[in-house]
Amino acid sequence: MVVDFEVPLSGGDVSEGVVRVGDTVRRPLGAHSPAVHGLLRHLEAVGFDGAPRVLGVDGRGREVLSWVPGEAPRQPLPGFAVSEEALRGVGRLLRRYHEAVASYEAPDGAPWDGETSNLDGEPEVIGHCDVTPENVVFRGGTPVALIDFDLARPTTRLFDVVTALRHWGPIADPADRDAVLYQVDVGRRLRIFCDAYGLERGLRGDVLPAARVRFERSYEAMRIRAESGGGWARMWRGGAGQRILRAQDWLERNWDELDACLW
Repeated sequence: MVVDFEVPLSGGDVSEGVVRVGDTVRRPLGAHSPAVHGLLRHLEAVGFDGAPRVLGVDGRGREVLSWVPGEAPRQPLPGFAVSEEALRGVGRLLRRYHEAVASYEAPDGAPWDGETSNLDGEPEVIGHCDVTPENVVFRGGTPVALIDFDLARPTTRLFDVVTALRHWGPIADPADRDAVLYQVDVGRRLRIFCDAYGLERGLRGDVLPAARVRFERSYEAMRIRAESGGGWARMWRGGAGQRILRAQDWLERNWDELDACLW
């Protein structure tokens, strides 16, 4: 008889109680879980292979997802995760996800995770909204899947792109970047990502304004979330709010140079 032991998984900033059991991942259910499960089932139905599958709920009331083999980079980031080819791969993966999810019609009143920042305008897709290095699975140096859809919600494609660029550019003060990204040419990396994603030229002029709005709203959203305690409070105490403010200042100081690189 083979017994599968629970192996705690770490790396996320907010999710707690996540474990691996054999070829599955077990996670506590939340109010948003039914909405996320509907999304993941749609992705499976349309043949999108870059996300985990929903397998059910276990005897302890935890959601059961398929284990996605590979490596989700953690800090300090490995070199393969910040290469220009990896950057292109993440851009292409996000575009594939948006194309796969575009045909999904979420039920009215689906309980997405609510107290979060967003852009104005009508939602276009259910965005992942948290495409950080920790939420991208690599195999052989190539990004192959997105994981942790807890912050998925109706939004615009541009919001998802800008959120990814916040981490993969990164649009951040050099003091807050991972060591291997300290001296990168952020403008060049923004262009590489947008080209790989296939962002239309008509939207390129909206990238930096959207980043500005995202910083403003995510600061307030995170401050409110931190009041409830848990992982969000831990992130806030760890300086997340100050990192957002420094990123805002860095963006404003480098605006013209970055904008010129996008075209």
